[in-house]
Amino acid sequence: MSKKTPLHDIHMELGASFTDFAGWSMPLRYTSELVEHHAVRTTAGIFDLTHMGEIELSGPEAGRALDHALVGRPSKIAVGRARYSMLVHETGGVLDDLVVYRLAEERYLVVANAGNTLVVLSQLRDRIDGYVTTIRDTSGEWALIAVQGPTSPAIVSELVDVEVPLLKYYAIDPARLADREVLLARTGYTGEDGFEIYCRPEDAMAVWRSVSAVGARHGLVPCGLACRDTLRLEAGMPLYGQELTVGTTPFDAGLGRVVVFGKPGGFVGEAALAARRDEGPTRVLVGLASTGRRAPRTGYAVLDPDTGERIGEVTSGALSPTLGHPVAMAYLPTDRSEPGTKVLVDIRGSQEYAEVVPLPFYRRRA
Repeated sequence: MSKKTPLHDIHMELGASFTDFAGWSMPLRYTSELVEHHAVRTTAGIFDLTHMGEIELSGPEAGRALDHALVGRPSKIAVGRARYSMLVHETGGVLDDLVVYRLAEERYLVVANAGNTLVVLSQLRDRIDGYVTTIRDTSGEWALIAVQGPTSPAIVSELVDVEVPLLKYYAIDPARLADREVLLARTGYTGEDGFEIYCRPEDAMAVWRSVSAVGARHGLVPCGLACRDTLRLEAGMPLYGQELTVGTTPFDAGLGRVVVFGKPGGFVGEAALAARRDEGPTRVLVGLASTGRRAPRTGYAVLDPDTGERIGEVTSGALSPTLGHPVAMAYLPTDRSEPGTKVLVDIRGSQEYAEVVPLPFYRRRA
């Protein structure tokens, strides 16, 4: 039976359609994914993300422990800031991609994908053994609400007691919202400016209703997971289980920049990733765009247009609501990855031309 978030009754009131996602009953859409997608691009959307996993580490060696466990260097994150990182297998394959917040000098919050929380927790427990730190799964202690879109700063500014314009991207601050204590982070997964609000589960309904009341003047609409997927695709953001798997490395996905070599004590998977860095990946993640009306989907084959040979596979694809044509991400051999390269995509037996294009497909105006 799917778990329900503390906001489930509100979603029911709003007429949401639900889907099971990683064992949670989550809103898929409220009206239509197109309406919700365009709202995030032009005004703002509000999302329930309580299904995400939260793991806290604390103690004098918490930073060093995370340096060993992850590919990045969390010990160098300033208090009140965050970084994107990854947990990899000894083979260098990605077990999960994460956001790591440093809440205090000796306290970190690791946010994991919903379906990977138990894997991340287990791996971290094993990897921090011997370090002076404690680890707790605090997923049940947090609800998570995201406000994303161009008008999100105006909405949040009316609600909290912190100077929102001074809150940098990938930063987090304690705040009061709806007379509740929350953590306010300027992060997101849509390609737009936005915020993620961490609150206690018992406060989630009050926070949601307060944000919605203020947001109504700024075009805020409730948004489900369907539009979240097309938003992140347009922004070229990878999804675990599609672009990122244990069979891919950060270098394959074009994310080698998050890997820090030469840390004291090293990190799990370092030798394998160093070899991949030195050899260079044999395949890389690329963007594909086409002018047809049929969108490539996950698992569709990418073919050589001259020979018909299968050369790659689509990881994510959709008709882009913002751009008006199909876009996709796919893994292709490095010698077929240059922008402008023409390929064929097998779409349910028919073949359509596509062109390799730079990622992301969409970039918001500064």
